[in-house]
Amino acid sequence: MNVLTLSKEQLLAQHQLLRRTYDDYCARGLSLNMARGKPSPEQLDLSNAFLQAPASYISQGGLDARNYSTPEDLPETAALFSELLGIPKEYILIGGNSSLNLMYDTLCRMLLFGKAGQRPWVEQKDRKFLCPAPGYDRHFAVTQELGFELITVPMTPQGPDMDVVEELVAQDASIKGIWCVPLYSNPQGICYSDETVERLAAMKTAAPDFCIMWDNAYGIHHLYEPVPLKDIFEACEKAGTLDRVFYFFSTSKVSFPGGGVSMMAMSPQNRAEALRHISIQTIGSDKINQLRLLSVLPTPQAVRDHMERQAALLRPRFELVLSTLERELGGTGLASWTSPKGGYFVSLDTLPGCARATVELAKRAGVTLTGAGATFPYKTDPNDANIRIAPTYPPQDELRTAIDLLCVCVKLAGIEKLLKEE
Repeated sequence: MNVLTLSKEQLLAQHQLLRRTYDDYCARGLSLNMARGKPSPEQLDLSNAFLQAPASYISQGGLDARNYSTPEDLPETAALFSELLGIPKEYILIGGNSSLNLMYDTLCRMLLFGKAGQRPWVEQKDRKFLCPAPGYDRHFAVTQELGFELITVPMTPQGPDMDVVEELVAQDASIKGIWCVPLYSNPQGICYSDETVERLAAMKTAAPDFCIMWDNAYGIHHLYEPVPLKDIFEACEKAGTLDRVFYFFSTSKVSFPGGGVSMMAMSPQNRAEALRHISIQTIGSDKINQLRLLSVLPTPQAVRDHMERQAALLRPRFELVLSTLERELGGTGLASWTSPKGGYFVSLDTLPGCARATVELAKRAGVTLTGAGATFPYKTDPNDANIRIAPTYPPQDELRTAIDLLCVCVKLAGIEKLLKEE
């Protein structure tokens, strides 16, 4: 039933029915949470082997991981990531447990010391950063805290709107970079097309120190068949812009959040420049944790097998959410949503002006969602429409209740908006 075609009397009747249903949910005293994309306890159980010490503290290359070494060790960890992700081993530096930490530090280095011989960004006024949105709130928070003006770029089914991106970066030297989650983007699950990757690599930028922050956070988090992603390094090398890209990845949702291993990859020049500063910042990252990763998941195929076991747990959750959205909201005209092939989220768009009301209604009834607006710079969704759904953590019975209630809230908020416009 397309609610947008109903008369005022029909809308009032629907509102009365929905209100009774909503009040029944409120009376149940629910306390459910779908606010963040956390692994479920069942997923974490798959990783319990990571709680054990590695069989030996001596690496394959003969290094004693208990002792001091350098930020470049262990080479075996870089080799694993190289083969798993198709990145040249000589581009890779291993970090600690957090790729977000590596991103923050990378931007801080360019702020303080500049990039490839250019002036430090901190000396350049009115610096800006492109933020494809809906997007990842923590990315936006990093650049906001570091003093960048955040510029929203619309997303398309192929990735950021490249017509907008190319026009902006060609004319404004104060635009220093762009955030990218190229595979199963947070929250829409969009996978960048080959054309998008090629245009990002080849576009002309007014800023000689422009950078692409390439956060391939979900690069191995497939729900179904893997979706191929064009090699950003290959595209940049072909375009003569290899120094443009900084690539990030971690095993935070492969093993344990807070207990994984992160890495970044970049051109040899950028790597050498980063290593000079990192060698002063730290003597080296946690080599025992790297050995733990290598002992539990020693090969790319072992990683892929592990991730397929995780996907088997996640698929029913995503399918429950998507089937419920279709059953309850399909054809109503009140919402649209994505059907991701991987990653951790489903993106839901309400009628314009209804996301905040929907989230508030859900909260009053006992379901916590990611705040409306969180997927946009400055937490301001110009259409007040986008809601990020995180199906991964709740048990399926709780997830079923939460998504049923969310659909009631979407309809209730939408109908109330339509009635106000009558």
